[in-house]
Amino acid sequence: MKLTSPLLAAVPGLRHAFFSRAGGVSGGIYASLNGGVGSSDDPGHVAENRRRMAALLGVAPSHFLTAHQIHSPDVAVASEPWTADQRPRVDAIVTRTPGIAIGATAADCGPVLFADGEARVIGSAHAGWRGALTGVLEATIAAMEQLGAARGRIKAAIGPLIRQRSYEVGQEFVDRFTQEDAANARFFVPSTRSGHAMFDLAGYIRMRLEGAGLAEIDDLAICTYEDDRFFSYRRSVHRAEPDYGRHIHALVLE
Repeated sequence: MKLTSPLLAAVPGLRHAFFSRAGGVSGGIYASLNGGVGSSDDPGHVAENRRRMAALLGVAPSHFLTAHQIHSPDVAVASEPWTADQRPRVDAIVTRTPGIAIGATAADCGPVLFADGEARVIGSAHAGWRGALTGVLEATIAAMEQLGAARGRIKAAIGPLIRQRSYEVGQEFVDRFTQEDAANARFFVPSTRSGHAMFDLAGYIRMRLEGAGLAEIDDLAICTYEDDRFFSYRRSVHRAEPDYGRHIHALVLE
């Protein structure tokens, strides 16, 4: 049902989980642990799935928080629970409040969990290509610093996401990255299709984290597209499915 990062597991007083799609109550294309409130799944099933994830992290469902993600570099600070209709429109959440689980929702994009165990400050970020390119990872680190974290102590774990061998993009995508920085060309390799390339999202995320001054970074090295234990937006498109499930990857201070 869940995977963990050895790096984060070693942080005292921290619980975290990268959830797979197993262990829930949803059926069909959402089977079974779909946490996406934005999906077309039965809302009751989604609520029960989120309750189960919250329980595994040792918090009440009301304290299991996610945002309305918009592929932005924006960050919210969670000091108290919010309701589903109060979700901020951001792509990262930080907190120093024990007992509040903060999560990133993903189904191919890169979930990244952060922790400074000494300052007891944590963060979660949804890093798709657009958010990573526009600075969501750096913004998360800066927001953690505002709460007392030190970037030299922050540990980060990259969760399940679509890997380079499955992530084909067009030339305009490549151009956008190389126009930002010519060195970004190293994150692309030729595709078998003319005018296309394969993008290394995980490698790009790691580079941005290292560039921000983080020295301890873990990567679960799982491809959501190839591994049926995980939801994948791109796989659902290739299968002509009408919708797809979403994972929640989260952490909480005890």
